[in-house]
Amino acid sequence: MRAYIIRRLIQMVITLYVLTSILFFMFRFLPGDPTTMYIDAALPPESQEAILQQFGLDKPLGHQYVIYLLNVIKGEFGTSFYYHAPVSRLLPPRLLSTVLLMGTTILLAFMFGVALGTILAWRRGTRFEVASLVTALSLRSAPQFWTGLMALIVFSYTLKWFPIGGMHTPGQQFTSVFDKYFNLDFLHHLILPAMVAASYYMASPMLIMRNSMLEVMGDDFVEMAKAKGLKERTVIFKHAMRNALLPVVTVLTLMVGFAIGGQVLIETVFRWPGMGREMVLAIQRHDYPMAQASFFMLGVLVITLNFVTDLLYGYLDPRVTYR
Repeated sequence: MRAYIIRRLIQMVITLYVLTSILFFMFRFLPGDPTTMYIDAALPPESQEAILQQFGLDKPLGHQYVIYLLNVIKGEFGTSFYYHAPVSRLLPPRLLSTVLLMGTTILLAFMFGVALGTILAWRRGTRFEVASLVTALSLRSAPQFWTGLMALIVFSYTLKWFPIGGMHTPGQQFTSVFDKYFNLDFLHHLILPAMVAASYYMASPMLIMRNSMLEVMGDDFVEMAKAKGLKERTVIFKHAMRNALLPVVTVLTLMVGFAIGGQVLIETVFRWPGMGREMVLAIQRHDYPMAQASFFMLGVLVITLNFVTDLLYGYLDPRVTYR
């Protein structure tokens, strides 16, 4: 177990190095010059040179790359071209907003998907199964931005049940981080985007759980539980359900990766001030430090969740070994 964890940690470091390098060169090779947005051609050459030195853009590309790697190791991502503030100070609130939205989305999709998949396997061949499958696959097939816009039209503009966007009602003041994120106003703004995103991702765990349950329900231990005289509901939810969860855990990691990409659309449609929306704005503004740091932090999140998922395998299925 210890050797496996060490190997996986080394793989994580190598993956992060490759990701960091790709991000550095990718944004440098994109069309557009960020200096044209901040350096007025009418400025004296001395002033233009001072601005380039401020952002480190006067140095050769190789020198910039070495400085960038050293700064990433120290947890420093430079100064934002747009906000003129350290990226390390700008990122945490946006990252926390994305994690809260994405975490709620994944939790809802996983909970409803697993529960519904279990019920569909239990009630196989009924009209309820057909209706549930059609609804889930329809929501999965529809683009997220379209579903989000329809939800805004119905629940925000027409019924006025939820706000039209944002994370808080404008004008609110908060005394602490806890007060900012743990209040009814935040929850009111969170429900609609989280439900829209969860409706999109729910189909995958639901279908996998249904198929896995159908396989498990034919195993000997399930038949033995039935022979003991246990109620069918107890056999399904207490015995068969846990053994059918392993394939769902596999797709959970993939779902998190897709959810991070999908958060860009959800955050843009609902004007949620998170990392996804900030990435879009940073790319439009050619704000290299902000864009690189945003992609890097989300990459760290995905890699870490992959590692945690691998460790969960051994807990959910004792047959899995790490040799």
